[in-house]
Amino acid sequence: MKIDERHLAQLAAVVQAGGVTEGATMLGLSQPAVSRTLAMLEKRLGEPLFLKGRRPLQPTPLGRALADHGQAILTSARKASTLVEGFRHGRTGLVRIGGTPFFMDALIAGMVAGFQNSFPDVRVEQSYGYLSELRAAIVADRIDLAICPIDILEEGSGMHFQELLPGRNVVACRVTHPLLLKRKLAGPELLDFPWIAPPPGSPLLADLRSLVLSLGATETKIRYAGGSLTSAINYMKESDALTILPHSVVFAYRNDRAITALPVEIPHPERALGLLRRSGDPGAPAIEAFSAHLRKSFENLRHLIKRHEQSVIWGM
Repeated sequence: MKIDERHLAQLAAVVQAGGVTEGATMLGLSQPAVSRTLAMLEKRLGEPLFLKGRRPLQPTPLGRALADHGQAILTSARKASTLVEGFRHGRTGLVRIGGTPFFMDALIAGMVAGFQNSFPDVRVEQSYGYLSELRAAIVADRIDLAICPIDILEEGSGMHFQELLPGRNVVACRVTHPLLLKRKLAGPELLDFPWIAPPPGSPLLADLRSLVLSLGATETKIRYAGGSLTSAINYMKESDALTILPHSVVFAYRNDRAITALPVEIPHPERALGLLRRSGDPGAPAIEAFSAHLRKSFENLRHLIKRHEQSVIWGM
């Protein structure tokens, strides 16, 4: 015998509420409609569902057993409604992001945590990559958003880029580096110290070459290469090595008091850090909520960095 799940749900509501009128109100149905459903169900079963003459209504053993199944249906329906409501408002769902390693580790990971403090039921999956890899991942629908530096996005790429932070690099070192004791720095002095090379594929590698050329040299002493951001920082903490990093990355570690930026102006890259996504893609509400959180977080970071820059005397 097949029993309509809606009939079981109505039975469960009546048992839970203790009356037909109350159960119908709980479900948003009319009392006569629910009464007809229960009468029809009793006729099909050939058994009563409620004990006669009891107020509030008390189910028979069969009525109670069927009501338990109906309660499971009601619970699932309510959970589904809550899920849909949460999805529509961006409170539930999945956000798949990719980005360049240094920015993801120094900035984005903390912003993800801040987002999930307000949206704890949204799951975020993070991956690493540089521009070409990230674009391929977006096209293949492996990620929803990419956070990466871009100089020029060619017309007809099918991508949309929104700037989050202008590009600016600094020479990073440990906080006890001897160059920080100098009143004035001469450019060639930077070449007297060993350097940490950014990972292969990183745009910072080209920026380092440009810096060396601007100092009138064609090569520098690379003593460590290919490591992660954490390994580069740990190497700097134990040596006088220098490296080139985005100012925002060095700024993110300011409270650790382990690395800092030398107060020297160096060539800035003609690119910006931003959000890359497929053009015309509306995105799920959770993705839009996360994007809005990133924009707000970077706007606050932009103001903090600007205030910090104004307090430093930059020169060469």
